[in-house]
Amino acid sequence: MDYEELYRQMQVVEKELKEKLSGMQKAFRVLSKDSEKGELKALPKNIGQMRGFMEDYKNAIDEYTRIMDSFDPKEYIECGDFARQMIQYCGELSVDIKGEHPVYEIFPYRVRIDSENQELYVDRKKSQCLRPQYFVDSIKRSQDKLNKAAFNADAFLNELAEAYDLALLQKESRTTASKGRSAGIREYDIFLKDLYSIMVPMQRFRREYDLQNYAFDLTRLYNSEIEMAKDGRLFEFGSSRNASKLIRILDRDGKEQYLGTIRFYKTV
Repeated sequence: MDYEELYRQMQVVEKELKEKLSGMQKAFRVLSKDSEKGELKALPKNIGQMRGFMEDYKNAIDEYTRIMDSFDPKEYIECGDFARQMIQYCGELSVDIKGEHPVYEIFPYRVRIDSENQELYVDRKKSQCLRPQYFVDSIKRSQDKLNKAAFNADAFLNELAEAYDLALLQKESRTTASKGRSAGIREYDIFLKDLYSIMVPMQRFRREYDLQNYAFDLTRLYNSEIEMAKDGRLFEFGSSRNASKLIRILDRDGKEQYLGTIRFYKTV
């Protein structure tokens, strides 16, 4: 099943509906003008024209209904045609996509296909767009809008540094509690997802700034020219063997990278 083929058939009938509606509106304006002037002899002819347009319009509506009924949205999604065409258009528009049915990541969005209800979820937002080409194009426009939005890499890096320092204090506090003495604040690789929990501690705030938004900001920082925080510390990203702690980003070349940790340090 191909939605574009269905759409082409619908467009043909939509064009006919538009023409019939335009003709009916024109006939109505003539009828209204004649009734205003009292040209009663012309009214039966005008009414006859309107009846003809209405009959043609009804026939076109019936044809439109027949075309719609020939397409089964539930089967279209369940058989995998929607997902395959979505992936195809992502390739044509150079939109990065990863995953498998029913969950995909179209960076920085998470897309879930709800086959039972014939709906899509982009992050937590419901969408009933079942035309793959239109859906991918809208995602592409949203990505372009995000990329054009102002981003202060320095400010974001400093916020990461502050969260990193707090994570270090918490780590040293636990070390002191277990060993009975303080080993002093040292440099560690801290999980980026742990820093996210510190930066956005309350669940209700995570709805406005979720992990996808965080990953997008990490991407822009990763691809920026920024090298150090305001206190002069350098930073470096690291990976992790713990797959659940990795955050997927795209580098300047559009290639995927997986970030797990970050470390801030001072040069000797």
